Amino acid sequence: MPCHLHPSSALYGMGCTPDYVVYHELILTTKEYMQCATAVEPHWLAELGPMFFSVKESDTSLLEHKKKQKQEKTDMEEEMENLKKEQAEFERENKQKEKEKMAKNQQQISMPGLKKGSSTFLRPKKFGL
Repeated sequence: MPCHLHPSSALYGMGCTPDYVVYHELILTTKEYMQCATAVEPHWLAELGPMFFSVKESDTSLLEHKKKQKQEKTDMEEEMENLKKEQAEFERENKQKEKEKMAKNQQQISMPGLKKGSSTFLRPKKFGL
């Protein structure tokens, strides 16, 4: 039966729902809410109430789970940063190629006394007739 943490509970705004919770009171509205709830490790329940609880070894305690989530988040952020850098580099390369293409496509203006490919103006040796 699904049960939710009450919004007034300290665990409600934690960001991740704990795997195991012990609660004192249930409130029934449109949903069933747990009030006065606290997160516990599964081994604590198995240790204090072995006739009611047993734990399957899955190597995921709450602390390990949080560490794993934090590591996954940092890995994802690194991957996003690398992707942004790659995209920015790709855009710069495209802009550079576009500029080079535009420069090649521009028509050259021919001027008298200017050799093709030269940037200096050559004066005629004799003026007049």
